[in-house]
Amino acid sequence: MKMETKIEILNLKCGGCANSIKKGLHTIEGVGDVVVDLDHSIVSIHTNNESVIHAVKEKLSNMGYPAAGDENTLLHKAKSFVSCATGRMSKETD
Repeated sequence: MKMETKIEILNLKCGGCANSIKKGLHTIEGVGDVVVDLDHSIVSIHTNNESVIHAVKEKLSNMGYPAAGDENTLLHKAKSFVSCATGRMSKETD
């Protein structure tokens, strides 16, 4: 049975961000459902594999959404801005 893992993240602003996060995390093998809670800046995935959780955190950070408590650099903020815009555009064309 897979357990739900919740990761609090930084720089989450809107549905465009959430859309980018879902698309990005679905590229990781072992990630099934991805739920993004905009109000609380939490990403939930279902897995009990530590290496998948680590890969998810790394992917989020690379996309500009580091886990809360991790360093939030200007580069992270810039990447999240691009991810947000990309998510908005792809949502409009879906």
